[in-house]
Amino acid sequence: MVTRMQPDLSVRIGKLDLAYPTLMGSGCYGSGAEFEPFVDLARIGGVVLKSVTRAPRLGNPTPRLVHTPAGMLNAIGLQNPGIAWYLAHDVAKFASRPCKVIGSVAGFSVDDYAVVCEQLAARDEIHAIELNISCPNVASEGETFACDPRLTARVVRAARATTGKTLIVKLSPNVTDIAAIAREAEAAGADALAVVNTVRGMAIDVDAWHPRLGNVTGGLSGPAIRPIAVLAVYEVARAVKIPIVGQGGIETVTDALEFFLAGASAISIGTANFTDPRVPETIVDGLSEYLARRKLASIRDIVGRANLGFANAYQFEGDEG
Repeated sequence: MVTRMQPDLSVRIGKLDLAYPTLMGSGCYGSGAEFEPFVDLARIGGVVLKSVTRAPRLGNPTPRLVHTPAGMLNAIGLQNPGIAWYLAHDVAKFASRPCKVIGSVAGFSVDDYAVVCEQLAARDEIHAIELNISCPNVASEGETFACDPRLTARVVRAARATTGKTLIVKLSPNVTDIAAIAREAEAAGADALAVVNTVRGMAIDVDAWHPRLGNVTGGLSGPAIRPIAVLAVYEVARAVKIPIVGQGGIETVTDALEFFLAGASAISIGTANFTDPRVPETIVDGLSEYLARRKLASIRDIVGRANLGFANAYQFEGDEG
């Protein structure tokens, strides 16, 4: 009897080797331990930790979460204990995770990003760094780093100078030309891009006549933004040659496949974890079945296959298909 080998689901993002092409989104999975009673963490690629900043932050006023059709609005406001407390009390716990652990860095100035990135990346428990450049940039009158190509380049260069570990830059969909931002991030030293963050939105209480979020506006996530995210991945994949982590409303294996076919090398699952912690394992099983059914050896065989202008030609080296 001939035993068919299971398709290879491993991927490489910069220097980061993932056993599976699935990351759990920042702020949606804790540090992994919270989901351990329900999911085998050895069967996910990695956990992206909640973003940490230079100084402690209390976050935004409540309410911070609002359910919307096919999605969720959140306005947490980067609540976290600050990098000093985080390093002293939290990071050591991550060494026991059976998957990769990716630290997420946020800031309000270029120097903030550089300082926090250097300190967090210096820890052995942290395998890579996500740069969350989609938060307000107070040093530049309320602009957002990810909405300005020049600011994007500055913050990525500053972070790149502090570490040789894989640097994944998270881009915002709230821009006119995401491909232009992506090119600047790549040129400044990003190893990969996370595409995309949440879409700005709001909800109004029609009885009380005021916004339902304490912060007035928030970030929309969930299936409602998936078509926006798939298009963003498609456009960015045509513009850069570094790997893309596709994210935005992924709930099923079909959702995940859209991102791979558009040009993502890996995916990140966020809001879906709140409703079904088994989603990551279900998607991994579905990807394996899909590849086996099509007699494909690796997840890399489908990356960008639906993208007519895919820039990542290196993905297909040695592929006769």
